Amino acid sequence: MTPMQIIFILTAAATLSAAVLVVTTRNIIHAALWLIVSLFGVAVFYVLLNAGFFAVVQVVIYIGAIAILFIFAVMLTRRLMSDSGPQSNTNWWLAAVISVLLFVGLIWMLSSWRGVTGEPPVLKSNIDTIGLLGRALVSPDGFVLPFELASVLLVAALIGAIYVAWERK
Repeated sequence: MTPMQIIFILTAAATLSAAVLVVTTRNIIHAALWLIVSLFGVAVFYVLLNAGFFAVVQVVIYIGAIAILFIFAVMLTRRLMSDSGPQSNTNWWLAAVISVLLFVGLIWMLSSWRGVTGEPPVLKSNIDTIGLLGRALVSPDGFVLPFELASVLLVAALIGAIYVAWERK
């Protein structure tokens, strides 16, 4: 087994364990911290795939912005969460069955796909993929609208969290 395969297996185990802990832990702050670990594991996968730009974007945007914003919003609204009702749904088993069926379906679909067992396509080395991605993100025909909508949504969520946490006199 090569060192890259060992790193992949260890990272996959850590990422999957953290993802399971995100949805099973009862403390929401701990869930957010496990989410950061899981997202960091995805960044390691990008590094293993020689996609350094996407690894940096994963760390800066998802870990540095979204997860921290989530923790910030939870800490702002913490004292308002005094719900003493049950914290889990009684139909959790249905979600577990659907998740297992979805996982089995994805495994079946990917195992029948020729791209998994065949040779990966070779890209031409003279293509500027990062430049093409940058132009797609900011061009009016590309992804500029979803990109801007996501930023407005995050600002609205932050303003909403501050409003909810504000002490009224």
